[in-house]
Amino acid sequence: MALGSVAAAMAQEGDPATLAELRTQAAIERVEALNPRVNAVIALDPTAMDQARALDRMRRARGPLFGLPILIKDNIETDGPLPTTAGSLALAGNVTHRDAPLVARLRAAGAVILGKTNLSEWANMRSSHSISGWSAVGGQTRNPYALDRNPCGSSAGSGVAVASGMVRAAIGTETDGSITCPAAINGIVGFKPTVGLVSRTHIVPISHSQDTAGPMTRTVRDAALVLNAIAGTDAADPATAEADARRVDYTAALSPDALRGVRIGVMRFASGFGTDGPFEAALAVLRAQGATLVEITHFDGAAEFRRNEMTVLLAELKHDMNAYLATLPDTIRTRTLADLIAFNRAHAGEELALFGQELFEQAEATNGLDDAYRQARATSQRLAGPDGIDRLLRENAVIALVGPTTAPAWLIDAVNGDQISGGGAGSLAAIAGYPHLTVPMGQVRGLPVGLSFIGAKWDDARILALGYAYEQASHLRVDPTFPPSIEATPAIAPHLLPARERGRDRR
Repeated sequence: MALGSVAAAMAQEGDPATLAELRTQAAIERVEALNPRVNAVIALDPTAMDQARALDRMRRARGPLFGLPILIKDNIETDGPLPTTAGSLALAGNVTHRDAPLVARLRAAGAVILGKTNLSEWANMRSSHSISGWSAVGGQTRNPYALDRNPCGSSAGSGVAVASGMVRAAIGTETDGSITCPAAINGIVGFKPTVGLVSRTHIVPISHSQDTAGPMTRTVRDAALVLNAIAGTDAADPATAEADARRVDYTAALSPDALRGVRIGVMRFASGFGTDGPFEAALAVLRAQGATLVEITHFDGAAEFRRNEMTVLLAELKHDMNAYLATLPDTIRTRTLADLIAFNRAHAGEELALFGQELFEQAEATNGLDDAYRQARATSQRLAGPDGIDRLLRENAVIALVGPTTAPAWLIDAVNGDQISGGGAGSLAAIAGYPHLTVPMGQVRGLPVGLSFIGAKWDDARILALGYAYEQASHLRVDPTFPPSIEATPAIAPHLLPARERGRDRR
């Protein structure tokens, strides 16, 4: 079943008394039909239909996301019977009966919480040799554009569920690339907001400096609608102190003319990765829509901010994870990062069969938020923010930066782990805490790639507007066909055969 935008679907469906129920039942049927191919959804919420019926009984004050089924990454708590596992067997019984504030905001806007999506276990912060999209609880999520290809992570299930047509919108989380990479590789829209625009309370943490949740959708307008619902101040999350003052209607500035007359920086230092053809075509679209493009060939400091970033992430992982685990029900016996490490060793046959936990062990060995950590944090954020994105924008007199989001999907590889051949410029935005949007940019031999728009802190609305204008001019999202591999598709398979089998032997 093809899915259009939320707004278009609402207009087509009208307003019957059972609208939310109809939408929810249809989404459940799509998940049941499609999930066996891609393993994107860990569990459907058994209360979903009850949620929908309760919404249908509300004849007044229906919210802007009325009856929209949304899937939630399984490191975000939702009230109800489902556990929040972060993909780990250590949290298999973690039923907290709490809604993360962003989930409560979705409910208030009329959304139905349909269920939980699979993810890279512990949001890909357990091992540097991991297989993205794999968790002990959920198994391996598969890319719908080639089932033997990786969906990227850590928000793998959210990206694949939207790309496959199960839902129009899902929620992912990002520390560095975990929304934008799976969105790009699965041919959808992903938006990492400014850190502090969306609450992180009751989300399994990695880093209070870089963590944020954000929408993963089929269109930029849908991302803006979801962001409208989830943005806002939360007293329990100090990073969001400015959110209410900064938040706007993110749909208001969406215009097909948003690129006209603006200057945009082209991040040549972050291009390549086999995406040259689609990227040049995307730049041509930007020019045709009236943008002036400014070539930026060099950026110094990437190696240093990445090195300092890891120091920050390891220290904050220990500190933040210990704080989070301490809030869980007494039935959860893993109360510290050290407990998680011990649990994994005790259950190595299930948890450590594919890759290890060296990042956990390195984090446990840190001294917490000490002077070395504070210096690393200040350095990485300065190099990515004031001396990074801010300087690039200022010195080139541009309002945003563009580049390829990442490389096309790599093969799922249980021997070597992830084989990512390029990370684009997303780490700049992730470390700085600035907004980053990816929009479908086309395909490389049938595998989707994305175009990134990156801007200044709190410039979320403008970044969404620029991405919307590009999307409206390009329309490059293509529905997947779930082939077993790219090599099995009609465009590729014949060329892998000998000439005599292709009927082209000219001897």
